[in-house]
Amino acid sequence: MTIPPDIAHRRHTHARRHARRLAMQALYQWQLTGYPAREILNQYADDPEMEKADWEYFRRLLLGVTAETAQLDAAITPHLDRPMEQVDPVERALLRLAAYELHHCPEVPYKVVIHEAVALAKKYGAEQGHRFVNGVIDKVAAALRH
Repeated sequence: MTIPPDIAHRRHTHARRHARRLAMQALYQWQLTGYPAREILNQYADDPEMEKADWEYFRRLLLGVTAETAQLDAAITPHLDRPMEQVDPVERALLRLAAYELHHCPEVPYKVVIHEAVALAKKYGAEQGHRFVNGVIDKVAAALRH
């Protein structure tokens, strides 16, 4: 039996949403602990939440962001009102994650990248952190996606 395209698309969308959330958590862990990204990746391989996620997308996000942090920060920093080190760690992880998607995942519409980052900031970030993330990522999207 073939899965109808609309159901397949929803499953794909939900799997990517879970991958982003787990990537944000893994990046948060990476920022705070300094553990190698591959070690953190291995920890998540056994996470029951990974069953709902797109493993390959999670892997791509985690390894991509950690490998390109300097370049991502260079794209983000001009749009900040404070040094990157002073940005809340959850919001910093989300900014880097969204900047990576904007730069390296052209198949993901920029509005989806912004929406997902803001939704995660609302749930896991500081109070009003979603407004900060929205403003910064909107400017990063304009610079990266023209």
